[in-house]
Amino acid sequence: MSGFKVCVVGGAGGIGQPLSMLLAMDPNVKELCVYDLSIAMVPAEGVAADLSHLNKRCKVSAYTFDKDDKAIDKAGECLTGCSLVLVPAGVPRKPGQDRKDLLNINAGIAKNIVEACAKFCPEAVVALIVNPVNSVVPAMCELWKKKGLKPNKIVGVTTLDCVRAEKFVHELTGAPFSEIDIPIIGGHAGTTILPLFSQNVHSRTIPDDKIPALDVRVQDAGTEVVKAKNGKGSATLSMGYAGARLGSAVLAALAGTPTTECAYVPSTLTELPYFASKVTFGTDGVEVVHPLPELSGHEKTRFDALLPVLKEEIDAGLEYAAANEFAG
Repeated sequence: MSGFKVCVVGGAGGIGQPLSMLLAMDPNVKELCVYDLSIAMVPAEGVAADLSHLNKRCKVSAYTFDKDDKAIDKAGECLTGCSLVLVPAGVPRKPGQDRKDLLNINAGIAKNIVEACAKFCPEAVVALIVNPVNSVVPAMCELWKKKGLKPNKIVGVTTLDCVRAEKFVHELTGAPFSEIDIPIIGGHAGTTILPLFSQNVHSRTIPDDKIPALDVRVQDAGTEVVKAKNGKGSATLSMGYAGARLGSAVLAALAGTPTTECAYVPSTLTELPYFASKVTFGTDGVEVVHPLPELSGHEKTRFDALLPVLKEEIDAGLEYAAANEFAG
């Protein structure tokens, strides 16, 4: 049977459940592994049982681990043979928490998974949805490279920024979604998110004086959701949808149809070693990192301002990688 084995790490969580459901519906997925911890509010077995009733061909399995388990010791059966591993894992930032403390906690969570991928599925594409993405992706990719593995397999998922920008442009212009493609460059937090509204025929019709507010709305869209959920959650459904869009692109490419999406990857487009831009996925992960287009005046100003912010966040990830090693 053609198709691919896919694992969602954190598959019983707020993002993981909708992401797992959408992937179970993807025709390129033949087996889905729902991986989560025994402390998850909903057991992974429950999510897998629920999804196994969809009238789709995908086989769904659950893998549950204790919070102190090392994935490199326990997750062999789950990860072996995977072509794509999506990681919507980590803890949310607490009010007043230092960014570096959050990085150390979430990079540790990511490292536990990614070092196991390096051992059991080193050819898989590993798509990270672990905050802070701007730091965690460089940290994991540098550790991956230390193992002699291909850096084009590690991808930071920034698709939600594109999804939001496209929806907001549709709301303003009424243009069909099939004709709205807004590249997002830079990173995946705050001012490092730079939507290139100059690059689409429909968003170019939006008056110049409306663009800065639209730009800020894309940057702050996550806060919109947190406020609307009254502090009881964040953007889980839209993130699950966006993760599935990226996952489907990777899988279509693995099946032989090259597919272009924006992602945060190792890059030589700027002086920074990691950068989000349009990339094309092929049968071996990221195969093309597309050059940056000519930017508008507003975009150039924003681009120059985001570089030092993103550099600091990348450097924090590089420091983590320098101080740590993958087990195994």
